[in-house]
Amino acid sequence: MTVVSETTEVDGAGRTAQPRQLIVTVYGLYSREEGGWLSVRSLIDLLAGVDVEEPAVRSSISRLKRRGILSAVRRDGAAGYELSETALAILREGDERIFRRARATPGDGWLLAVFSVPEAERHKRHVLRTQLARLGFGTASSGVWIAPAHLRDATADMLRRLELESYADLFHAEHLAFGDVREKIRDWWDLDQLETLYTAFLDEHTPALRRWQRRKTTDEAEAFADYVRVLTDWRRLPYLDPGLPAELLPPAWAGIRAADLFFTLHSRLGEAAAAHVSRTLPN
Repeated sequence: MTVVSETTEVDGAGRTAQPRQLIVTVYGLYSREEGGWLSVRSLIDLLAGVDVEEPAVRSSISRLKRRGILSAVRRDGAAGYELSETALAILREGDERIFRRARATPGDGWLLAVFSVPEAERHKRHVLRTQLARLGFGTASSGVWIAPAHLRDATADMLRRLELESYADLFHAEHLAFGDVREKIRDWWDLDQLETLYTAFLDEHTPALRRWQRRKTTDEAEAFADYVRVLTDWRRLPYLDPGLPAELLPPAWAGIRAADLFFTLHSRLGEAAAAHVSRTLPN
């Protein structure tokens, strides 16, 4: 299970997350067992548990439809929406990314994406840059982007899906010389921004972690609300930080603690949240 993770759908944090971001999380987690479809009524009932009112749900669904994430489909007379093929493709790629615990190691090497787009097709250059950034690539130089090597399959799939493969070459590389890779990573990725985002995530969700650690029983509706919120905040972070090697990051990197928090809540709340959804959806 996972969630659509395009950066356009993951801004915001915690309890201030936009309704459309929460909707994407719910669809990503729970709709695929229903063939990618949820009724509008079920979605309204579920989102009420995270304090989203019905008008906001309906308005956000319309926006997601315009963006090509959802498609309107009626089933057995019920109005509803299903995930588009584009959204399903992103979900499949996101399965590995969002719930991946392991980080890369320096010995894994790097993936280089080198691209050249004719000026007459510069709109494709923009798409290519946007998609590489979405996948978590850093910029080594103009036309040369870098990421941990484990992103090779996801990158190749993206290039094929968007018919951009003729404009790019992918290389598996290692850093031989010169300079300190730790310093270069600061040039390739905005680590200060990442540290700020990870710290905000910890500040937002540590109280929930402590609350659940004190409890011996699990209220399923409350578990659903907390799980959807923490996952909505978490799901953009593995794209901004694509599993960079811990050995090359600053000491006491907040991303390690943020991952510990997320995966602890994932283990604690995931099953109870799913049980709440099963009881909410019509049989």
